[in-house]
Amino acid sequence: MRASRLLRVLLLLQNRGRQTCAQLSTELEVARRTVLRDVEALTEAGLPLVVHRGARGGIELGFNYRTRLTGLSAAEAEALGVLLGTEVPMLEALGLEAAGKAARTKLLESLPDGVRETALTAQRRFRAVGRQAPREDPRVAPLAKAVRERRKVRIRARSVAPQTIHPVALVLGPQGWLVEDGLQPGRRLRLADCGDLNISALQF
Repeated sequence: MRASRLLRVLLLLQNRGRQTCAQLSTELEVARRTVLRDVEALTEAGLPLVVHRGARGGIELGFNYRTRLTGLSAAEAEALGVLLGTEVPMLEALGLEAAGKAARTKLLESLPDGVRETALTAQRRFRAVGRQAPREDPRVAPLAKAVRERRKVRIRARSVAPQTIHPVALVLGPQGWLVEDGLQPGRRLRLADCGDLNISALQF
């Protein structure tokens, strides 16, 4: 918990410039004394934090220090990848579609290697064909988890003819949610036709 907060302090100072102890306290939802302890810990770790005293004082990063740390968790990096891979109709309407694609590319390239790879993997696993509104289906979330963890899934589990698939991606298309089966590359199954699902503990 503290490590995450220290990263947030660093990123707030990097992105917003000089901040007062009160501003950091409000943003982080901790006491001012906690902020001061965090600043002391970052300074002891060798980061060039400068503390200015007085009415116009505050805390800032010195020597034009920059970090490529994003502070993103794995789930946040995955969500960012899905967001960046989703078409936004408003951009085309405003004549900003090309600029939007360029901005997405630049943003992804600016991420640290591990975070960027997680975001790109998410784009491959979870995507939309065209501009489809997601349809509610309680099976989507557990199936997405199976995709992430590479779990074997039995579809139509309670029928007389169950079938095992290796789900490698979820695609939102005109026919609703589609599941890509790694056992048969290029094959997409309509989730609506899959019936009951049984997610195995076995990986593929």
